[in-house]
Amino acid sequence: MDDDGQGPGYTLPSNYSYFPTDTVYSTARRAAISLTYYGYCLENGMYTVKLDFAEIQFTDDESYKRVGKRFFDIYIQGKLEIKDFNIKEAAKGSNKTYSIEFKANVTDNTLEIRLYWNGKGTTCIPQRGNYGPIISAITVCSGQSTYCPEPGEASKIPIVVGVVTSALLLVFLVMGVICWKFYFRDKFMRERDLKGLDLKTGSFTLRQLRAATNNFDSADKIGEGGFGSVYKGKLSDGTLIAVKQLSPKSRQGNREFVNEIGMISGLQHPNLVKLYGCCIEGDQLLLVYEYMENNSLAKALFGSETSFLMLDWPTRYKICVGIARGLAFLHEESAIRIVHRDIKGTNVLLDKDLSAKISDFGLAKLNEEENTHISTRVAGTIGYMAPEYALWGYLTDKADVYSFGVVALEIVSGRSNSSYRTTNEFVCLLDWAHVVQKKGNLMEMVDPKLQSEFNKEEAERMIKLALLCTNASPSLRPAMSEVVSMLEGQTSIQEMISDPSIYGDDLHSKHLKGHYQQVMDQSLNSKQDLFPPSDKSWIGNSSTSAHDLYPINPESINLNISETSSLIE
Repeated sequence: MDDDGQGPGYTLPSNYSYFPTDTVYSTARRAAISLTYYGYCLENGMYTVKLDFAEIQFTDDESYKRVGKRFFDIYIQGKLEIKDFNIKEAAKGSNKTYSIEFKANVTDNTLEIRLYWNGKGTTCIPQRGNYGPIISAITVCSGQSTYCPEPGEASKIPIVVGVVTSALLLVFLVMGVICWKFYFRDKFMRERDLKGLDLKTGSFTLRQLRAATNNFDSADKIGEGGFGSVYKGKLSDGTLIAVKQLSPKSRQGNREFVNEIGMISGLQHPNLVKLYGCCIEGDQLLLVYEYMENNSLAKALFGSETSFLMLDWPTRYKICVGIARGLAFLHEESAIRIVHRDIKGTNVLLDKDLSAKISDFGLAKLNEEENTHISTRVAGTIGYMAPEYALWGYLTDKADVYSFGVVALEIVSGRSNSSYRTTNEFVCLLDWAHVVQKKGNLMEMVDPKLQSEFNKEEAERMIKLALLCTNASPSLRPAMSEVVSMLEGQTSIQEMISDPSIYGDDLHSKHLKGHYQQVMDQSLNSKQDLFPPSDKSWIGNSSTSAHDLYPINPESINLNISETSSLIE
């Protein structure tokens, strides 16, 4: 029996260069009479036994070795498989490998392999000695396997596995770095920025908002904004909400949303759309606002039969005062002074009680106190922009005062400034208001749908105040706190002084009227900005826009650069 002895009597070395020293055939195990191998604790069943031989002693390089012969019997599990086995004959030469496989049935958890010298063959050539059985390698594999590896091949498997595993790990590492760069880095930066904002709002989980919106069901979708979709939802306590879901594709949107959250979270006023909170989970960034049941003021005044609301006079007056109070808060009372820049009917939302809530801070600009003239990219809507802002980009809070005056005229008259033209004599609603003022018949402006059911004194006050707010000179327009006081009758309305020479006396010229008509027709399908951006530009996108929260009203029109050039000429 082979007892793993290392003496020269048990190990036969090869002296031939056919077999490098690192192969199993470079040496062989030998014995004078018998070599027996046992495999213990095997699972019962069929096994494949592979025996590898090479005649490395009786070689052909020397004549006295060439005549030597070796014979032995092979037993597997005590059964004689091959009798008088001669390695040299089987391999057809010395120093040539030969492998043979047998099937063995293991029934007692033990496998026995025995090589037994049967007394035949050489005993004294090239010298007297024992020339019993020799073997180079034994491989045993389960009977379920159809292939047993070549000698030495099994030792390469860990190397191959290691190389493949290392390559896969490298690939995953590179992919992980790329994913972190394009996904997790933005996520962590966004979370870091939001944590540093000291938000004065609540926090929602993604599960809460999914439950509130029926997993963002398309049936609950109420708008599509520049950063993503907006859904109507209902919290577990019954509170109706509007959920803006930021598109993960918009990296610029992430950064601007973070800035806007920080800005509007501290703005709490009855006449501003309220931000309830936000949600940040994975790649999801969502903002939660109070839901406005009655859509926008523009739809209530100018909408179709399905969206039109018959607003009585007290409601219209309340809405006008609410807008004035909201703007006064933004300009003078909030911790950060803000110029809205795009006050119009579609950016005034109405709640269930028809109270006015100003939305769309996306075009808002922080009002830096040291700057009275802010050079910026002009963004707004034609018909509502103050002339000094539209023509030269001169922006102060008086631009919002001008826009408020236009909206006030729309509330009184029930007509849109950007689309009202009863005759060729008038360019817009504001133009008509100046005409009726000169005629001394301001009540002609009042919405005929109200018939006689309105307060004449309040209506006259609103019209006069609207004309004062739309004065061509920004310095002659009142502050919004003064507007609130005048609307509520606490102070008298100043006499309007207008200097038409400031912007030219061509308000009624045929050229301007013709151009305005052309602009109106072309702008229905165009929403380009007024001026191209500059290095000092600051322009955001809406976080609470009526365009986002509700379908876009077609009366909202933006002016483009070619139109402005014609106006200046």
